[in-house]
Amino acid sequence: MAWLYDVLINPFVEFGFMRRALMGSLLLALSACPVGVFLTLRRMSLVGDAMSHAVLPGAAFGFLLYGLEIVPMTLGGLVAGLIVAIGAGIVSRLTVQKEDASMAAFYLISLALGVLIVSLRGSSVDLMHVLFGTVLALNADALMLIASVSVISLIALILLWRALIAECLDPLFLRAVSKLGSPVHFLFLALVVMNLVAGYQALGTLLSVGLMILPAVTARFWTRRVITLCCAAVLLGMTACVSGLLFSYHYSLPSGPAIILASGVGYLLSTGLALVKNARRPAFSKTRPARTE
Repeated sequence: MAWLYDVLINPFVEFGFMRRALMGSLLLALSACPVGVFLTLRRMSLVGDAMSHAVLPGAAFGFLLYGLEIVPMTLGGLVAGLIVAIGAGIVSRLTVQKEDASMAAFYLISLALGVLIVSLRGSSVDLMHVLFGTVLALNADALMLIASVSVISLIALILLWRALIAECLDPLFLRAVSKLGSPVHFLFLALVVMNLVAGYQALGTLLSVGLMILPAVTARFWTRRVITLCCAAVLLGMTACVSGLLFSYHYSLPSGPAIILASGVGYLLSTGLALVKNARRPAFSKTRPARTE
């Protein structure tokens, strides 16, 4: 049993940076995974990926002025993400362009602008830090930021729970019968931006969306109710964080990509089990009515 302790527990007991990385990643999973569930239910998974790049110019501008300081980069990323989210929403509502197309346009502009801003002052190392994060370098300020975003996100999800579910089912109906349709949509996008801003501290702007989406789509294989989807996604996300950190520690690999790959392994395993289950399921008779959910 001693080897189990050395493999699973000792890295977090012996090294403070591993404990901080574990705490930060678990807090991210606690808030980002439920947000990812609603993103997938609304068929906006790729919008989350676009939003993860949208925070880059703001974070890069904070880096240009103050270097790798948490507060300026966070505020800059939050402002940039909100501008892109609101701008894409306004364009989709006031023009003929759909929201996914306007989001893609804003995302490409933001990504190019962010990389350009970082290159004005930083090196390739600084660019890699912004794009891929350094979960093992989380400090007390970063943990406080992630914890604050987690608390705010959970409270907002509880308050907006019924409205979010209604918008997932039929957003046009919600806007027709209630004035909450558009405000709920923009508040949800603000939650997405907040979690992505908190996530890039640990996983970078390119990988932060992975912890938001992969556990959510994996949980969809195992359950259908929204509340259990959120709980399963959080559990899967936390499992990926722990296993990814341990794998990166023992094999000297980058921690952020290891966490996302661990979540990806869970998705691939669930996909394989779902395919096997469907292959063994007997075909329905033509006279048998289809099952409704």
